Amino acid sequence: MKEYKTVRVALVGAGAISGAYSQALESMEGLDLVGVMDVNRDAATTLAEKHGCQAFENLDVMCDEVKPEAVIICTPPATHRDIAVSLMERSIHVLCEKPLATTPDDAWEMVRAAQRNEVVFTMASKFRFVPDVAKTREILAEGILGDIILFENSFTGVVDMSNRWNSNPELSGGGVLIDNGTHSVDIMRYLLGPMSEIRVVEGKRTQTMNVEDTVHIFVKSEEGVIGSIDLSWSIFKGLPTFINVFGTEGTLHVGWKESRYKLHGDDDWTVFGSGYDKVAAFRNQLNNFAGAIRGTEPLVIGPADAIASVYTIEAAYKAMEDHGWLPVKPTDAMYVSAMQG
Repeated sequence: MKEYKTVRVALVGAGAISGAYSQALESMEGLDLVGVMDVNRDAATTLAEKHGCQAFENLDVMCDEVKPEAVIICTPPATHRDIAVSLMERSIHVLCEKPLATTPDDAWEMVRAAQRNEVVFTMASKFRFVPDVAKTREILAEGILGDIILFENSFTGVVDMSNRWNSNPELSGGGVLIDNGTHSVDIMRYLLGPMSEIRVVEGKRTQTMNVEDTVHIFVKSEEGVIGSIDLSWSIFKGLPTFINVFGTEGTLHVGWKESRYKLHGDDDWTVFGSGYDKVAAFRNQLNNFAGAIRGTEPLVIGPADAIASVYTIEAAYKAMEDHGWLPVKPTDAMYVSAMQG
């Protein structure tokens, strides 16, 4: 059995996404949930009771009483900066749910607070921790599919978002583009490297909201790969896959229940994965966070990745308004320069 330094962790926010973390933590060693904080005390209590820990409605009180070493932030994006910076000033490590922030300035403030206080800081992006997606990255790096030409991604479903904070731009920063699109652009960056240009076309708004509920994203990577991304809260495409990659030597599909690739000339598909397991992905993400805190492994999602996601979504909204292609900033070199400066 592995010997772990147990990390005392707390949850801030007791909404739907915190439930996934709760499930993941139930079957994990080396992470001890010591507190749950939410402005809705009843919600915090309900979640805390499942783990036999304390519930709070005030962040400072929780930190003073249970002294967490790390915190998982599961609140709306507009609140992330203030919560994260406050925690990091206490030398508490932070895993912050996506979208990281609603503005690049907020994102930079969080990253610099982590650097200043020498704490581990990472953005949650669960699809990087799906084994099939990680295996896809290995396959692409090996060049099995040849030169990659086209990347496709689709996250669609019929969900009434009219009464959820995700569709309140003051809290969320936008609609489906920032909510689901943050996953999409991070997946493409993870698999194919930094992006250079983006264009977004908004679809018909069918829900009673003042934010977009359907968009199509066109994106180009710095290596020249074309990306095509569909996002919607109002249609269900019913696809068995959520990532498709097309190269000069073959095709690869990452599916909800099975992942496979086929090279030109092959008679059969090569199956390399069993699909998407949400709780397992969250568990893998938490293990990486804890490993980084212990100093035993590097973060899968570093500060440059987190900053890039915010800039890409900002460019996407500007492109949607301007009806044209726009550059994505900053590049990784710009990030390094800014941090050194």
